[in-house]
Amino acid sequence: MKQGSTLFLRIVIYLIGLAVLGICVIIVGVSISGNAGILLPILLIAGVAAVPFFYGLYQCLLLLGYIDKNTAFSEMSVKAIKNIKYCAFIISVLYAVGMPYIIYVADKDDAPGAVMLGLVFIFAPLITSVFAAVLEKLLQNAIDIKSENDLTV
Repeated sequence: MKQGSTLFLRIVIYLIGLAVLGICVIIVGVSISGNAGILLPILLIAGVAAVPFFYGLYQCLLLLGYIDKNTAFSEMSVKAIKNIKYCAFIISVLYAVGMPYIIYVADKDDAPGAVMLGLVFIFAPLITSVFAAVLEKLLQNAIDIKSENDLTV
């Protein structure tokens, strides 16, 4: 497979990473300036959630590298997908832990949309985690079938 076939996905991953890095810089700037006020715990959760997010993006880049090298059906690919699954789950748990505070702030500020936004930050990574788990299982089954076929030939 040509290396250019995954170029678009690599570009998208880098752009997403740059956008989240920009948001992290803004979060740090607001936190340091002292203007965060009641939103400081939410900003801290977002900053902590950025760590597994960037690690998950790195694992996505590794997975695309395996695809480019024609080693997509390997244990390394399964490990990368498993790491992506764990990262997405950790992000979901971090926002779920912070959800009571988000509800408190939304109630105090009378902003019901904040609760819905908080739910999006919980369920989007959770859906990604479940999808990665299914993909991991399918890839592991394909590797097992491939190894059985290699032994019979």
